[in-house]
Parts: sequence; structure tokens; C-alpha cells
Amino acid sequence: MPDLPSAQEPAPAHEAGRKRGGRRWLALPLVAAAGLALAVSVLPPDSAGAPSAAPSSSIPAVATPSPTPPATPAAPVTPAKDPGPAAARPTGFSFPAAGMDMAVLPLTPSDADLASQTLVPPLTIDAYWLTSYGVPGAGSNNTTYIAGHSWDGKDAPFNRLSDESLLGSEFTLTTETGNLTYVVDSVTTHDKDTLKDSEIWNIVPNRVVLISCYTEDPWGKNVVVTAMPKAA
Repeated sequence: MPDLPSAQEPAPAHEAGRKRGGRRWLALPLVAAAGLALAVSVLPPDSAGAPSAAPSSSIPAVATPSPTPPATPAAPVTPAKDPGPAAARPTGFSFPAAGMDMAVLPLTPSDADLASQTLVPPLTIDAYWLTSYGVPGAGSNNTTYIAGHSWDGKDAPFNRLSDESLLGSEFTLTTETGNLTYVVDSVTTHDKDTLKDSEIWNIVPNRVVLISCYTEDPWGKNVVVTAMPKAA
């Protein structure tokens, strides 16, 4: 069960900012998830199913044997690259450089979220996977989004994403089919009012995007960390 904050615990940085200046907290714009188009390849019928030619009534001529061509050495077989674990829901998240090691909980937008086109994660220190978008692993068809709150006055895990030195570091997602390692390729900030127009919502299979509030301006900006799978 999620560790819900008590009345004595400090509020999320976004909530504290909202109380002080009436600004928005971590509200993620809901961009429509692309539907899947499944293409079915039509294969030619197997030759075994084709009708055979009628037998000939004539006596076949004796063929003159032709010289046997020299054998051609077979080309070396290149082993197929291991695609890694199949795409599956993420269940855990480990980011040593940011001191993060935590479970990942699924979060599905409600009808109210869809109507307002925004999403506020539950007020906990947990990590939430947005189920309407991508799933990590081999066969991924979209970006995987994981979001969580930064907190004011408390050393919460997502506070540590507001750090440009994380560029080039690695983190691991644990999924229902195995572990996947990613390398951070950008750490950026975005104005909350324009996050919905950001390229982070582009469909990029195998990418992971981590989103929280930027601790230097929690009610005005989000921090966004993007990563791609580590090369084999």
C-alpha cells in the first residue's frame, strides 16, 4: 500500500508552492496515446499444396550428366542480437547516481483526467508508470513515462532528478520479464504551461522519460530526464 503522507509530514514541493503563490503543482498534460496498427503479411501458398503436373506417357530421354560445380564455402552465420526481455509493465526502478531504488506503481488516467487533459499523481513519494503510453522492453511501441512528486522540506527520491550531472549515468527498470538498463541522454526543464507542447510526447519506442517538479522552481517548472537503452 502506498505510503501516504500524514498531516505532520511536509507537503510536496508543488503543493507548498501552490499554497504560497497559487501556482500549479505536478500536473502532467495528457497527450493522446497512439493506437496500434497491426499489419498482417500474406505469405505465398506453400508449394506442397500446389497440384502436381500430370505424368508423361512418353519415355524420358537419357540426360547427359553435366560436370559437378565446385562446392562454394558457406558464409559464416552471424548470431542474432539478443533483443532482451519482452515488453512488459515496469515494477521497479533503480538509479544509483540519484540514490533512487523504489517500486513503480501503475497509474491509469481517470475520466476526469481525460476530460481536463491533465494528471496529478497521488500525493505520495512513489514512482508512477503512466499506463496509457509505452511499455519498456523488446517490442516497445512508444515512450515509457514515469512520474513522481518532488517534496519541499523532505529528502524525497524524485527531488534528486533536478541534477544536470545525471547526464550519461545509468538506471535500471525491473519489469515482469526482466531487467533493462538505460543511459540518460538529457536532463532539461520545461515550463509547466508549455510541457504539453514538448517533444517529450513524441512517439519514440524504447525511450524512457522521468518527470517531476524542478526543485529550484517547483511551482513553475518540471524537470524531465530522458534515456535510451544501453547498447549491448
